[in-house]
Amino acid sequence: MRPSSLTRLLREKANELGFDLVGAIPVSRSTTIDIYNAWLKKGYAGSMAYLERHAELKEDPRQLLPETMSLFALGFNYKTVDPPEKSQNPDIGCISRYAWGDDYHEIIRTKLRVLENYICQELNAGNLSRSFVDSGPVLEREIAQRAGLGWIGKHSNLINMEKGSWFFLAELLVDVPLETNLPFTRVDCGTCTICIDACPTEAIIADRTLDARLCISYLTIELKGAIPVELRPKMSNMIFGCDICQEVCPWNQNASKSSESGLRPRPENVAPELIELMKLDQSAFKKRFHKSPIKRTKRRGLLRNVAVALGNWAHESAIPALSLGLQDPEPLVRSHAAWALGRISASQAKINLKAAKTTEKDPSVLEEIEAALSS
Repeated sequence: MRPSSLTRLLREKANELGFDLVGAIPVSRSTTIDIYNAWLKKGYAGSMAYLERHAELKEDPRQLLPETMSLFALGFNYKTVDPPEKSQNPDIGCISRYAWGDDYHEIIRTKLRVLENYICQELNAGNLSRSFVDSGPVLEREIAQRAGLGWIGKHSNLINMEKGSWFFLAELLVDVPLETNLPFTRVDCGTCTICIDACPTEAIIADRTLDARLCISYLTIELKGAIPVELRPKMSNMIFGCDICQEVCPWNQNASKSSESGLRPRPENVAPELIELMKLDQSAFKKRFHKSPIKRTKRRGLLRNVAVALGNWAHESAIPALSLGLQDPEPLVRSHAAWALGRISASQAKINLKAAKTTEKDPSVLEEIEAALSS
């Protein structure tokens, strides 16, 4: 089958499966690997050591599938509905919109398997393929830009001129030639710095450079330990991810919405009450976030984030929930609950902190209690 015919059929199938952006490029060594490695050396990846471990694999897709001849780049829209107004209330947790529904990894992997079967079995046009969505050792944004899907915005996300940036990126490696798309060569952010100015933690440190150590998405999801004290007040009520840089982007003003049923928001995840989340035990957490991306933080990570959000609310109504957190089996939860109680001026918060100090054994938690009592 001619590359042009095969590419057309693949594109049609991908569109049928719900992929909004589609492009193809021939396999080659990465053109941005040196920039990526320099980013790693500066420590911008924070505690995400796996990024450095996989860096060599990202140099060339043929290290993942030696027979690769072409890469099929895909974009899947995840914008569903806009956040409700009450999600801005300080007692309501703010969750990144991609995590309102089912885990996108499983949704998109299923579609990628269909696409692989289509090219190798139904069309009998290839023998080997591999696919990835957001978790494979490939430089997905470079691939997407080279395949004409869009450009890398100043917030470091891929932007499509017609459809914005609410996209998951995926890749399909195949052992057949495909018709090549022209790379996207325009950079249309111009002099706009809205995303840079809007970032609460100043994580966007330069044009298209992100210091993950400051990014709220990293702090609430990737970071497994304590959140730096100086960053906690800047996190507001965000408990899983952050959409600010995309929400303010002018290219997203008229972004289309996804029709994927699996991404349909679960009502309890769109605007959850922080106090109620703080009461979740392991069983309740597992049940509530079954097949949800939020399970990635584990219970201790989510409750750590919730404690910070309650501390930023700093309302005496949060004292009972934070006091419960102060008795949690997880030291990570107890330490952040202590910090949060220290932010509340009501005397009961200090009383509960002093009581916890008499029984607490963990040094890190005791340190947080001491700091909270002296604040």
